[in-house]
Amino acid sequence: MLDLIIVGKGLAANIIALRLQEHQIHYCIIGEPSLSNCSRIAAGLWNPIVFKRMTLSWKADELIKELKEFYTSIEKRTGSQFYNERVIIKPFFSEEEKNFWVKKSQDDLSQFIDKQIYAANSQHNGLVIPNSYGLVNNCGNIDMHNFLNSCEHLHPENKNEVFDHSQLQINEDHVVYKNIKAKNIIFCEGYLVKNNPFFNWIPMNSVKGEILDIEAEGIELEKQILNHNAFIFKLKDKSFKMGSTYDWNELSDDASEKGKQELIEKLNGLIKTPYKIISHKAGVRPSTIDRRPIIGRHPLHKNLFVFNGLGTKGVMLAPYFSKKFVHFYLNKGALDPEVDVKRFYSKFNNG
Repeated sequence: MLDLIIVGKGLAANIIALRLQEHQIHYCIIGEPSLSNCSRIAAGLWNPIVFKRMTLSWKADELIKELKEFYTSIEKRTGSQFYNERVIIKPFFSEEEKNFWVKKSQDDLSQFIDKQIYAANSQHNGLVIPNSYGLVNNCGNIDMHNFLNSCEHLHPENKNEVFDHSQLQINEDHVVYKNIKAKNIIFCEGYLVKNNPFFNWIPMNSVKGEILDIEAEGIELEKQILNHNAFIFKLKDKSFKMGSTYDWNELSDDASEKGKQELIEKLNGLIKTPYKIISHKAGVRPSTIDRRPIIGRHPLHKNLFVFNGLGTKGVMLAPYFSKKFVHFYLNKGALDPEVDVKRFYSKFNNG
């Protein structure tokens, strides 16, 4: 009998699986990779700053420390490269904006914001930077396509199929799915948790995002991310990724013409060189109403668990909270009340 069945094939499911391996916990991972595009098409960015309010992102210190250790260790295991450290270029469009940045760089954001103000120069001819800009350190991105492909080869028991919830039998001390018997099961289904009869009471606030891959010349962004109402960074050679949009109404993985036009408008505010659109993709981020992950045990079935709600900061949140989940699973520590699914138990009772 296995210790755990993992349902899902995205970022959350794969990172949970890798954490279980650290403790020799035997599992089977089940999911159809094409069922949700979110993880595979994501830009995989991490950033310690919330630009809208110019505040430190929640738990940024702990999250970034853990993500560096985790992703670089998986690179060593797989011989793959997907971890990229970068800095964010934040252009200033007014003196007020620049002065506010300087103030923040000297107090509560000093560990992440570069204190120097930089003048735009000839290297930035292809970018929309009016006069000056600031830099944010400790940023980067995970190449999600490479990461997920690398993970696929690390799972000893791995099934590519759509999970059929009606086939799950729940017993007091174990669960059975088709011919697979395990002590417990954990659902890492992203926004598709809405279709899970055991956890569909969780109040999600999922949001669709669309991105573009483009080709362009004359853009100098080797290890930088340009951010102003959107982002753009270099993949390789003349290839760049830019995004993103936010749509809380039309939740599907289908790229839309409306999203494309919004992306083009934002892209024109980032670069001023000719470009060619190579691909246009969409995915639905599993965000929650309080913008915190949802982790823990089902209120009725003690062998059912959930790991979800990573939202737009998944690559930052998953390494840290997967570690916390495994400690909880092994009875070595309690979950942070801010992320514990217990905070929504009343939704289950009222359902």
